[in-house]
Amino acid sequence: MVTQGVLGITGYNLQMLTEALAAYNSFDADNDPHGERDFGDLKLWGTDLLWKIDYYDRDLKYGSDDPADPSRTARVLTVMTATEW
Repeated sequence: MVTQGVLGITGYNLQMLTEALAAYNSFDADNDPHGERDFGDLKLWGTDLLWKIDYYDRDLKYGSDDPADPSRTARVLTVMTATEW
């Protein structure tokens, strides 16, 4: 999921964003204090971006009871501008 703020960035390019997310390896104590690797920050098109992964039940209504179980969990990746946080 990409927010309206990201879609409105001059120069926004989905392929570039996808490649940057796939290559992301800048986890540190600030953005990953628990070692879960479900949150990160990056800069593209001169804009500070944040991304996070949320773990929902399969109906996307509630948080998952067991995020580690893919049969009970739907993961949603959201990318937003830092100002939208």
